[in-house]
Amino acid sequence: MVETGTGTLPAYTETLPRAPESAYGARRLLHLALDVWGMNSVRDTAEVVISELVTNAIAHARRDSVRVTVTRLSDERVQVAVVDLSREHPKPRPAGPDEETGRGMEIVEALSGGRWGVEPLPWGKRVWAELGLLEAEPGE
Repeated sequence: MVETGTGTLPAYTETLPRAPESAYGARRLLHLALDVWGMNSVRDTAEVVISELVTNAIAHARRDSVRVTVTRLSDERVQVAVVDLSREHPKPRPAGPDEETGRGMEIVEALSGGRWGVEPLPWGKRVWAELGLLEAEPGE
């Protein structure tokens, strides 16, 4: 795990195997970043979101690894992201009551307040979600 920067924003990133136990590794990275930044108020929500994004990448990606990044956007906002090598974009969809899977992106949508997206990459995609308090718009 490495602390890097995205421009002037601090970030932690790690490449993890495309395996179910990597959801734990992603949460560990998240905990480290949030502890360092003193942002534990978003921990519970961010844990669920990063777990869902990693689980989705594990299920649908084509390569043996995924890249997880936790970026501090402000004192009260964080972005979690997962890069994988599938070009298929995730979409929230209603899962039937008897379905065992299929609710992950609906959960991400709800917990992020709709502040999530997909960035296409030449080799795959980056799926991200923003969490924490919204900053006031100018004039509010």
